[in-house]
Amino acid sequence: MDEPERWRHMSTAPRDGSRILVTVRPSEQGPAEVDLAYWSRADQFASEGWRASDSSPGRVIEYADPELKCWMPLPSANISRGSLPAPWEGEDAQQLDGSGI
Repeated sequence: MDEPERWRHMSTAPRDGSRILVTVRPSEQGPAEVDLAYWSRADQFASEGWRASDSSPGRVIEYADPELKCWMPLPSANISRGSLPAPWEGEDAQQLDGSGI
């Protein structure tokens, strides 16, 4: 992918089951954070939607669309880089992908 380490608008996120990084919006439960998620079709455990990658049958962690601010592909393996990117801290969608310019 071009520019793999750049936050993108959620409307462009892949819905094919591939794992991606997402910025979870801040809420009363805590500040913004980055999580590993994927799009899942409905099954016996939950409805169609975004799920945290550490979900397991019977313990599905789902994200509603408004909870997720933006996404980026998983970064390539890089030994010099030891942590996840910081959550998107800018204003909402107008600034993602340069759409506010």
